Amino acid sequence: MDPEELRQRFALLTTAHLTDGCVRAGVPVRCAPAGTHAVVPGSRVAGRVTPARHVGSVDVFLEAYEIANPGDVLVVDNRGRLDESCVGDLAVLEAEAAGLSGVVIWGLHRDTGDIKKIGLPVFSLGSIPTGPLSVSARPDGALDSAVVGEWTVTREDFVFGDEDGVLFVLADRADEVLDRAEAIRDTERLQAERIRSGESLREQVRFADFLAERAKSPSLTFREHLRAVGGAIEE
Repeated sequence: MDPEELRQRFALLTTAHLTDGCVRAGVPVRCAPAGTHAVVPGSRVAGRVTPARHVGSVDVFLEAYEIANPGDVLVVDNRGRLDESCVGDLAVLEAEAAGLSGVVIWGLHRDTGDIKKIGLPVFSLGSIPTGPLSVSARPDGALDSAVVGEWTVTREDFVFGDEDGVLFVLADRADEVLDRAEAIRDTERLQAERIRSGESLREQVRFADFLAERAKSPSLTFREHLRAVGGAIEE
């Protein structure tokens, strides 16, 4: 899937839709840790992962830009450190100049004011004034993969970010996940319209019937009921 198609399809979705799509497709739900938010509220990003493991020097980012494709998203692994920043305005400005569509950091950023002016979507755990506190030996495969929370991501992954957070999806499953996410979105939009028109969600999913059936069969789950009435909203 080319980067432009990816962005166009995600523009009409949310990461919440995509996580539900992952569940429906049997794809692992791989979210960046809670608290990973955009520097500029409302920012959105979608693209193929360009990974980089940070060890104290900006050169790893510059090298990543050398091999990145237009529309890629730099995903920075700084081990979730909260005592230093690893990305500042120059790294973001250079990412923009290299044609990347955003930056996702498992760690902190700085130069918030300048990053906001640049306008490139940047997601991180927050900010702190101090830059890297030390430089250590570069590990093997520093440009092959990045760890974000409990997940390891590579160039075989797409990354999506919005106001709810950041999600990684295997590139070869992205079409299926997007298809299912779009179907979920359409169902939920219809349900929302019906609520606004005066038909409660309880009426739509025949909740009273569920309560009555559960009284007879205590093992009946709500999801089983939803499948039976064609109103699945939780899976």
